[in-house]
Amino acid sequence: MPLVVAAIVATVLVALAPGAERTATVGPRAVVTNLASPVGLAAPRNEPGRLYVVEQGGTIRVVVKGKLRPEPFLDVRNLVRAGGEQGLLGLAFHPRYATTKRFYVNYTDRNGNTNVVEYRSNRAGAIPGSARRVLFVAQPYSNHNGGGVAFGPDGKLYVGTGDGGSGGDPENRAQNLSSQLGKMIRIDVDKRGSKPQIVAVGLRNPWRYSFDRQTGDLTIADVGQNALEEINHTPRGTTGLLNYGWDVYEGRARFEDKGIGAGKLRFPVIQYGRGDGCSVTGGLVYRGKGAKAAFGRYFYGDFCTGNIWSAKLSGRGATGLRKESFKIASVTSFGEDAAGELFAVSHGGTLYRLTP
Repeated sequence: MPLVVAAIVATVLVALAPGAERTATVGPRAVVTNLASPVGLAAPRNEPGRLYVVEQGGTIRVVVKGKLRPEPFLDVRNLVRAGGEQGLLGLAFHPRYATTKRFYVNYTDRNGNTNVVEYRSNRAGAIPGSARRVLFVAQPYSNHNGGGVAFGPDGKLYVGTGDGGSGGDPENRAQNLSSQLGKMIRIDVDKRGSKPQIVAVGLRNPWRYSFDRQTGDLTIADVGQNALEEINHTPRGTTGLLNYGWDVYEGRARFEDKGIGAGKLRFPVIQYGRGDGCSVTGGLVYRGKGAKAAFGRYFYGDFCTGNIWSAKLSGRGATGLRKESFKIASVTSFGEDAAGELFAVSHGGTLYRLTP
């Protein structure tokens, strides 16, 4: 995800050109405007009215009923290398956070390597001495670090890793099962000593992915190389090793003339080209109650253009694909609150709620 300051435009909300489709079911309303380079958003199910915003520099901020608390929930700025595609990049709360008080972050350390670390909290903030690293991935370059963490319906933590960076996956890591780069990795964090398991290969830079809270389906937005951005959808219950194609394919198009690696090949259900953007930001399926017309639609965007789309996804593909009638400049992430209401963050510093 190219989180470059130069890409941030001064105007965060931009209307579409005349004649564009204007059938939006939701629109953005600013909630907080003074965040520092936000790149992620999460909330535990047992804390209605609270949102936790990930700031790239190394802090997690708490928003309570629309008000930003002055003290960070977590501050790891001394551990993080931030800038470009590096920094504190992801946050996920344990499914039983109410009792375990455990949460997980994904950051690039001072050497640029990926660390997924477990912390416990006292609800007011993280307990620094509780840190336990559950995954370490050495990074050969400074880009394509992935950054997400999310719990699946099986209660295990999923970590999407980029292919290691540079361009075109020069060392063929994404298709190589001996590398943890370019993969979807599953970890049983409740079992001490559990080894990370590769469940999918062929990813370039899965910047944001999510599990549908109702169906358990997994949707991955994978940032493209030179031509195509893609959305991959995998229904719950899909078994066996999966292969999302990179770098044999970029989207559904051939990228390199070579054989595909291990795993069942899955092509994206949605792809778009450079006319619509250059860096996809994955979102979520809306399962809230505030916008009935949006229920069941998957919302996602593009960092470069601010375009926002929605569609209905299934194992057969996508239907009702629609470009929404608003933009969010430098959109870095989407998230949902305890009730399933949908939010988005702009790298320029604003948290939005998507409302009717």
